[in-house]
Amino acid sequence: MPELKRLEAGHAPAVLAFELANRAYFAASISDRGDDFFDQFTDRYNASLAEQEAGECAFYVLVDEDGSVLGRFNLYNIEDRVADLGYRVAQHVSGRGVATATVRELCRLAAAQHGLRTLRAAASHQNAASQKVLTKAGFVPADPAHLGGASGTWYQRDLALEPHM
Repeated sequence: MPELKRLEAGHAPAVLAFELANRAYFAASISDRGDDFFDQFTDRYNASLAEQEAGECAFYVLVDEDGSVLGRFNLYNIEDRVADLGYRVAQHVSGRGVATATVRELCRLAAAQHGLRTLRAAASHQNAASQKVLTKAGFVPADPAHLGGASGTWYQRDLALEPHM
């Protein structure tokens, strides 16, 4: 059974493998990370761990039983009990409810472990799958969004009523 885990240094090889294996798939619906992301992966990864340690972000990976990464789920821009949510799942598990179930779980963790009260996530108008994940996970459209030249919508979810774990 896949498990949502807080990002750690030891996840780096599996995260890199996940990003490389799914690069073309991700680029079809969101902006490509670019070659620099992969060329500087170790430095960027370590910087992410430092941001997480400082409480600026909370990064999670969905890890399969074999240790491979099935998805990344990130809380960033954490301020005043509000955070932005970003996520991506591997192509071979997309369309199976994995993203929706994990976003729901992360909403519970955001409230219970991080003290957050509101999550926001943006999806481009062309990314129907992400829009579906967000609405199924309890997010509602809130504001227009501009994502790397594409128009979209910011979705929001109030976590004040989340059960604490």
